[in-house]
Amino acid sequence: MNDKQTISVDVISDVVCPWCYIGQKRLEKAVAAVPNVEVDVHWRPYQLDPTIPPEGKDRRQYMLAKFGSEEKLKQIHDRIVPLGAAEGIDFHFEDIRIAANTLDAHRVIRWAASAGEGVQNRVVKALFAANFEKGEYIGDQAELTRIAAENGMDEALVTSLLASDADKDAVQAEIEQAQRMGVTGVPCFLLEGKYAVMGAQDTAVLADAIRQVAEMKASGQLAAE
Repeated sequence: MNDKQTISVDVISDVVCPWCYIGQKRLEKAVAAVPNVEVDVHWRPYQLDPTIPPEGKDRRQYMLAKFGSEEKLKQIHDRIVPLGAAEGIDFHFEDIRIAANTLDAHRVIRWAASAGEGVQNRVVKALFAANFEKGEYIGDQAELTRIAAENGMDEALVTSLLASDADKDAVQAEIEQAQRMGVTGVPCFLLEGKYAVMGAQDTAVLADAIRQVAEMKASGQLAAE
């Protein structure tokens, strides 16, 4: 008999957000740190920049336009790289040639949720790694299909769906819902649909939040919906 308390964690994120990748690693460790709680993780979409065209943009030029100078960009990367290394991430920002529009990636993540247990998590992790550690272009539908197939999804189905407009409106509606909830930056961890932890918080902070919400649920302080 499984007497674990189960709680849901919705992670609102974008796969081109380095802090979201760090957050994913820290959440994974936080879940491992609370073995008496069953954590049901769902990945929800957000786009840092929905104005990027479907074919993407030259990343270096895009980032320079966004941050103003090579020095500022270097400072940002120099801050993130060691934080990533501490979580087992080998960031290679210099290998990312194209800044991707992530709408198609979010569609794949959405479909992964119904492709079998653990598939969505595997797909999300593979997308983060492809973009940040391998410099692969995750705006390319063939690349997305390959990653999906390698992580438990039906290749032919993903190919067919990506070629259509399937779920574009649904993904955009979820993003708008997150914005209405007050989400202006990612990652955002939403526990039991009620309690938000904003940003790539330390593993201990996430573990403590999971533990507290699980205890509240177990004691009946959280009404079932």
